[in-house]
Amino acid sequence: MRSYTITNIWGIPIRVNTSLLIFLPILAWLIGSGQQIELYAGLIGGLTGVGFDLAVLRAGPMPWLVGLLAAVGLFVSVTIHELGHSWVAIRYGLEIESITLWILGGLAALKTFPKEWNREFWIAIAGPITSLLVAGVCYGAAVVAPTSLQVPRFVLGWLAITNVVLAGFNLLPAFPMDGGRILRALLARTRPYGVATRIAARVGVVFAFLFAIVAVLNFQIILLLLAFFIYGAATTESKAVLLDELFEGLTVSDIMTREPATVTASTTVDDFGSQMLRNRNPIHLVVDGDGDAVGIVTLDDLKKARRQDRDTDTVGEIMRDVPRVDPDADAFDILGQLQGSGGLDAIVQRDGELFGVLTDADYAHAMTIQRGFRSGVAG
Repeated sequence: MRSYTITNIWGIPIRVNTSLLIFLPILAWLIGSGQQIELYAGLIGGLTGVGFDLAVLRAGPMPWLVGLLAAVGLFVSVTIHELGHSWVAIRYGLEIESITLWILGGLAALKTFPKEWNREFWIAIAGPITSLLVAGVCYGAAVVAPTSLQVPRFVLGWLAITNVVLAGFNLLPAFPMDGGRILRALLARTRPYGVATRIAARVGVVFAFLFAIVAVLNFQIILLLLAFFIYGAATTESKAVLLDELFEGLTVSDIMTREPATVTASTTVDDFGSQMLRNRNPIHLVVDGDGDAVGIVTLDDLKKARRQDRDTDTVGEIMRDVPRVDPDADAFDILGQLQGSGGLDAIVQRDGELFGVLTDADYAHAMTIQRGFRSGVAG
């Protein structure tokens, strides 16, 4: 689903996902419908000592207004929670790509997560601490608000309780939630970062299964979605850290293909097929008449060419324009960038000088060698 930027705070784009726009009116209805207002009013009153006139809160469109304000207030609270993470990350010199609000809450996207355990600890715990501060402010405002302001007092009391719940829930050690990142940070004090990540990820998967069981037994769709998210995010980050370890210290020039097979852009597709059959190379660098690199063409690109036009179409018509990367760039960083662009092929070039090409086969070959080397060292 698409996300839309609604504002910028500290230079960080605040985005709203379409899923939230769909869920927000449903949440408003859930808060303001049936006996929910009476239930929440009793809970808020018991915890804050603030009494409510239920007749006022239930009159006419008031339940919808209460529900809407509470739902919007919740996601404002979530935004502040994510800004808490971001503020600490910025203090450590880290860059925040965006904060996205969606059906399951909020996500602050850091360009890179710190591997220093103390930095990750403070970044992770900053969110729950911020939520508790917001809860305190809302509690104080609910207590001092005039009795005549029934709706604002109710919403402020509801947000005070909800922010405490938000902080507590996020502290569960379900990686990659805040509690899971705190767990990894503490584990990384005495263990390698990769080992700490794998342990935290396994704990996260356990919580994902527990959430899924509770969700199915209680017909909680949101909790089930959260279970799927935690499972997918935990396993994905664990794999990413493993790759980071394998490519640690390697640059693009260490793993790229030097002196790649080449083909001119004017070569017909049919002739290119014959050339590929002879040299048995599934990827070719495409050059123009002056010998300058203009793209990459692979066996998959050849397969997509229409059979009846292969004797007239040229390689230049089926090739792909791919990113240019520097030979001294970090191999793992480039892997992340290429995955974001939809492929793992790139031309390795600096100031117009060609060094080689980089493909998914190069990454796979490097992984095989690194795994074998590390296994041999461990043995």
